[in-house]
Amino acid sequence: MIAPAWPSRVLFGFGAAVVATLTFHQAMWALLYGVGLMPRAPFPLDPTGPWGVPKMVSLCFWAGLYGAVFGLVLPRLRSPLWLCGLALGIIAALVGLLIVLPLKGLQIGYGFAWRPWIISLLVNGFWGIGVGLIAALLMPNRIGLAAQR
Repeated sequence: MIAPAWPSRVLFGFGAAVVATLTFHQAMWALLYGVGLMPRAPFPLDPTGPWGVPKMVSLCFWAGLYGAVFGLVLPRLRSPLWLCGLALGIIAALVGLLIVLPLKGLQIGYGFAWRPWIISLLVNGFWGIGVGLIAALLMPNRIGLAAQR
């Protein structure tokens, strides 16, 4: 099989991440909200700074960027895609906690309180698994990538 060209992988990776945000990410969010661990209901539409974009749109956009990178590096991934996606989700959680929060003027890692860490790792980890599973559905000829080596 012929490997998909990098622009296609980037596009499908972006799409897989957006779909995973609307399904896997928000499903875990809803579960955590249902058991009282998440303070806000899923599918938040309140505006985010600096341009007032709805929170869900922002989540989908940033997830899509992670997914685009995932699609770009797809030919180099050797493990099952769901496992690679889990690693992606953990990376996204760590970037959010350790880099994005301080950029927003908030305390790094929420002061390393356990609850936000558990929530972030669960939501983003489940999202990442979704990215891997959806990417495998969108790009089934990835199997041909390993055969070409």
